[in-house]
Amino acid sequence: MRTLVYLIGTGPGVPGLITARGQRCLEAAEVVIYDGTVHPRLIDLAPSSAERIDVGRPAREATDQEAISYLLAEKAREGKVVARLKMGDPFLFDRGGEEALFLHEQGIPFEVIPGVPVTLSTAAYAGIPLTYPGGGDTLTFVRGHEANGGRLRVGWTHLAKLEGTVAAYGGRTELLAVAQGLMEHGRSPEERAALVQQGTHVSQQTFAGSLADVVARLEDGVDGSATMVIGKVVGLRDHLRWFDQRPLFGRRVLVTRSREHAGELVELLEGAGAEAIQAPVLRVAPLDNFDAMDAAIDTLRSYDWLIFTTVNGADALIERLRARGRDARALAGPKLCAVGVGSSDRLARFGVQVDLAVEGQAIDAVVEALGGPSMVAGTQVLLPGNASGRDSLGEALAAAGAVVTQAPVFRTVQVDDNPELDVYGQLLQRRIDVVTFTSAAAVRSFAALYGEEQVADLFAHTIVATVGPAATEAVRRLGVEPAIVPAFPSIPALVDAIRGHFQ
Repeated sequence: MRTLVYLIGTGPGVPGLITARGQRCLEAAEVVIYDGTVHPRLIDLAPSSAERIDVGRPAREATDQEAISYLLAEKAREGKVVARLKMGDPFLFDRGGEEALFLHEQGIPFEVIPGVPVTLSTAAYAGIPLTYPGGGDTLTFVRGHEANGGRLRVGWTHLAKLEGTVAAYGGRTELLAVAQGLMEHGRSPEERAALVQQGTHVSQQTFAGSLADVVARLEDGVDGSATMVIGKVVGLRDHLRWFDQRPLFGRRVLVTRSREHAGELVELLEGAGAEAIQAPVLRVAPLDNFDAMDAAIDTLRSYDWLIFTTVNGADALIERLRARGRDARALAGPKLCAVGVGSSDRLARFGVQVDLAVEGQAIDAVVEALGGPSMVAGTQVLLPGNASGRDSLGEALAAAGAVVTQAPVFRTVQVDDNPELDVYGQLLQRRIDVVTFTSAAAVRSFAALYGEEQVADLFAHTIVATVGPAATEAVRRLGVEPAIVPAFPSIPALVDAIRGHFQ
């Protein structure tokens, strides 16, 4: 009997800490039922066709939990594969055990996929090993969020006498109860302790001091939930902290690239410690009519050069070949040239090696790489490109005497504003450190969304980073001088340049 319900622990919240097994099962789901604490980008891993159901904050009342359990069973009985996403681990201070037992009683096959517990991961990201030689022989987890809203039922006298580490995850009230319970029963107020808020996120804040200091901090007020660690191991933080030492930690970077192609930039930014705010101003859309593309594909052997100037163009042409039952062998005939950011890498993923890769996007550089005007004159050139804009490279090649065929293979569409992000407000309030642009089209779309006349004011206190001559020139036309322009037009070079700027 096939598994119908997967109880998946998603870890502390950041997408990269879900297990490989959890991600595979999520990607195969037909229904996704998730707590409101689960990161939105994890939910996006599910197929676009999957039904998504937000059940709000993790259930505190038995009646709420019962409703969720019935919902799981109902969707499973429809024969659908259900992914139940829960922050942390389903079986650690969570009600995943109740859901699993309910499914067992209903005869519904399920699988539990463990997740990284929040307390473990946030301590590690704060540079605090929960166990260490000489740090005590016990590690005690104390429930923070009490299921029934009552007092914690803990043998404080015995716990306070243990020479080891105590860790808890909860809100201000619950953590105060743990800290005060320990001190009232003999734990020294001078013992080392730490409080970690927004653990594993780029907004992580860590406060370390004595147990009495942590209590004072909690009494002053703490927003949201936090992880509290008490014990000698906290003293190792000064030597082992790594997450909040990364070069872009705490920096907020706006990514305007389409979601289809923002993955590499987001991953590299987050790897350097930045918070990558995805606010795409464009999306790639299929053509309404494929006649021009199909005609170009059918006559590929008549061309001397096939030049790709964008990743989107490479993707679209390959996908059209596949749709027509053909593969990369259909590209035999013309020489292949890749220009700009990522085109040659994308073609390589399809098993296609280009004859010429032009590192920059400057028109003159491309013409020279092809042999100069004398060699270009009379050549047959095919340029698969964007139906939504003009191709300045095609114009330059035609001026040099080439016979240029411009075949639209995709189109870009301006997206609506991202109201939940309030990009306009965040820029005005100086809450965004860097805005990135990887194409001229993205610059034009951004200006259309937020007002061409307002752009200079919006960027008055924000660093603008561009990659490639076209994007750089488009920003300058708006009266703004980009502060970061990498010499090499690639996404890794862009992130390196941002790191270098702040370092």
